[in-house]
Amino acid sequence: MSTETAEPTESESSDEIEEPESALETARRQLQHAAAHLDVDEGVIERLKHPTKVHRVAVPLKRDDGNVEVFTGYRAQHDDVRGPYKGGLRFHPHVSEEECVGLSMWMTWKCAVMDLPFGGGKGGIVVNPKELSHDEKERLTRRFAEELRPFIGPKSDIPAPDMGTDAQTMAWFMDAYSMQEGETIPGVVTGKPPVIGGSYGREAAPGRSVAIIAREAIDYYDYDLEETTVAVQGFGSVGANAARALDDWGANVVAVSDVNGAIYDPDGLDTHDVPSHGEEPEAVMTYDAPEKLSNEKILELDVDVLVPAAIGNVITADNAGDVQADLVIEGANGPTTFAADAILEEKGIHVVPDILANAGGVTVSYFEWLQDINRRQWSLERVNEELEDHMLSAWDDVRQEVESRGISWRDAAYVVALGRIAEAKSVRGLWP
Repeated sequence: MSTETAEPTESESSDEIEEPESALETARRQLQHAAAHLDVDEGVIERLKHPTKVHRVAVPLKRDDGNVEVFTGYRAQHDDVRGPYKGGLRFHPHVSEEECVGLSMWMTWKCAVMDLPFGGGKGGIVVNPKELSHDEKERLTRRFAEELRPFIGPKSDIPAPDMGTDAQTMAWFMDAYSMQEGETIPGVVTGKPPVIGGSYGREAAPGRSVAIIAREAIDYYDYDLEETTVAVQGFGSVGANAARALDDWGANVVAVSDVNGAIYDPDGLDTHDVPSHGEEPEAVMTYDAPEKLSNEKILELDVDVLVPAAIGNVITADNAGDVQADLVIEGANGPTTFAADAILEEKGIHVVPDILANAGGVTVSYFEWLQDINRRQWSLERVNEELEDHMLSAWDDVRQEVESRGISWRDAAYVVALGRIAEAKSVRGLWP
């Protein structure tokens, strides 16, 4: 793990702040920045800069051709003062220990801002899932479950799908864990198919929560929803569900993109007609639209609302000055760097952070966990109603901090989260 960089002083301009190189560095900078607004013991802040544990495992895989290859897997467990560790497992060639730690920290804040009884975890395998056959992916997942089995469980650490994994991956993971434990334990993971204990609405939940928060922000700043223009970078599960919900509610979604580029129609797109990544991978650019743009240009469109919902670190110090949207609603994890955040704030662009906006995923995962514990499945209608209630409650908590302290939405979300975590640590104390 790399050494933490020094925090910028108040006299440093955004141009002088070194661009963070990892999710961990960004998470630590954001933690320190938000801590200045709270009277929190420095010992608590210091503890939160570091994960409780990081597990590194070797995951051998017998390939279809008979050769054996060994992959590296990680599980970072950041903090469990409020409940079991919770967070995704990703299969991606750029997975690293440092990335997992940083993302696990974000999960801690996300669960706290939503007032869920979980802490933060994150993990994955360093592998390109596109280079695995279906059977190889299953074997790799099952062996990964066995390697992590001593460290996870429905009362200790509950993984979920992430980049390169899905409901089927979680089904294999749960089955492998259950077989070794000698009983069916659906609550060990969330994001499973409903037929084996998954929750209806789980896959769409992160995008739906982005849309809910975008709708509330649009109303807060007195925009007319039906006259509001929206651009969404990334038309995968999060971006497509967010775009379609906003479209259904009357907003004018004028641009969407996938990895190959963006389509733009100033009169508005039919988002249900544009194929999402899950429906037809990398097909956005094949859709008939008046104009085609690069992924970089979609971030610079003159729209009311920009939703970066693809990958992290897409709004940086290099392009933040070109962002023309009035509101940025973060759909991806960490799409805005620390330096870019300062530039957007100077420009008067309001940024609603990922730890609030896309928290629908972990919130419905919490619902799934409750359903598994009680062995009783909820309807989709109930899931969506509960999600709406939780998102509006979290929005109100963060909004009150914005108004009472005169701080940014990101700082306000961290203030809410850190306040709850610090109180829990204070009450529980520190073991001698």
